This record gives sequence, C-alpha cells and structure tokens, in this order.
Amino acid sequence: MKERIEALRGKLIVSCQALPEEPLHSSYIMSRMAYAAYVGGASGIRANTVVDIHEIKKTVDLPIIGIIKEVYGDNPVYITPTMKEISALVTEGVDIIAIDGTKRERPDGNTLEALMKEAKEKYPKQLFMADISSVEEAVEAERLGFDFVGTTLVGYTEYTKGNLPLVELEKVLKAVSIPVIGEGNLDTPEKAKNALQLGAFAVVVGGAITRPQQITKKFVDEMNK
Repeated sequence: MKERIEALRGKLIVSCQALPEEPLHSSYIMSRMAYAAYVGGASGIRANTVVDIHEIKKTVDLPIIGIIKEVYGDNPVYITPTMKEISALVTEGVDIIAIDGTKRERPDGNTLEALMKEAKEKYPKQLFMADISSVEEAVEAERLGFDFVGTTLVGYTEYTKGNLPLVELEKVLKAVSIPVIGEGNLDTPEKAKNALQLGAFAVVVGGAITRPQQITKKFVDEMNK
C-alpha cells in the first residue's frame, strides 16, 4: 500500500467521472477513459461510484481515489457524505476514500468529526482524504486524522467563491503537515506544474481531460466572441 501511494508523489491523477445527465455516463466508458489516462501517463485515478470503480479496476492497476456522489435533498454536501457511502467504498476496495471535508452541515446531521471517528474505528487501515475549500478546513481535517487534504472544493462553497485554486493551495501547504493534493480548476498543464512547484504531493485533473462536452464548449464560446 505504501508503495502504491508513494508512486503518486509528483504525478498526475486523472478524475474519470460522468454523472447520469452527462453524455459519457457509463461504467464501461469510464473504464476506457481510465485506460486512456493510463496510456497518456497518469499515475492514479479518481472515480465516482462503486460500479465505475469496479470496471476501472479491471482495466488499470493504478491507485484509486474513490468517492460516491450522493445527493440528499437540498443539502450541499454530496461527496461521500455519510458512513453508508464510506462502507460501500471500503467493501469495493480503493486506496484512498475522499469525502467532503468542509464545515457545512452534513445531510444526516452528523459532524465531520463524528463521521471520521466512526470511520477510523471501523476501518483503521483505510486512508482518507478531505476535500476542502479553505485553509481553516484543511487545518481541521489534519486535526481530525485525515491522511490527505485536497483543494477540491476551493471556489465551490458559498464562502470561497472567486478564490483562486493556486493561491489557496499555497496557503494550505503552509498550514498543514499532511500531504496536500492539488485539485479543482487546475485546468491547464501549466497550472498543474505550478501546483507541484508549490509543493503539492500530487495533482488531480478532471474535466479538462475527461469531459469533452466542457472542452468543446470552451472552444465554441471563444470562437463565438
């Protein structure tokens, strides 16, 4: 396990996800997307749902950051929000489980501290990553025993809108001692490289690689100006 995680240091992790409303929503397609990322040189995969992860593991033998996006009513916390999703990911088997590490109220009324206490007690060998949006949340995640923090949600919470991912990444790196994974709007090779130069353990890139509808729209919008 240590060797698999160490293999991510200084490398690219590609997020292969497609939600039900997206054109490429298919476990088979995500498995091929993961294989394409592997051929291109990716050293890890971030994936959503047990079925997608199961198919991806048939295709590539790379470290996987697993999540389950589950929406509960109008609650804004949807990245692996409860023990139900954590247990499902542990059962399937992933190297790292990422969960929403923000200060927002969780859908089951549980606190992040209580959730992590239960998760660590049930699954002491599992590695956990907190998807955070602020320095304050990163510091709290380290206190709660997370193994990694990721800047995944910078700019996506009400209180961080407009914050720049690389600026926040630099602040987080100075504030915590656990490995920090750069993620969230690092949508060019230059930004990914800058994240590593700042000291990120690894970098996750998603839509800029694996969501062709978003890539196409960028071209169309620019050409229509």
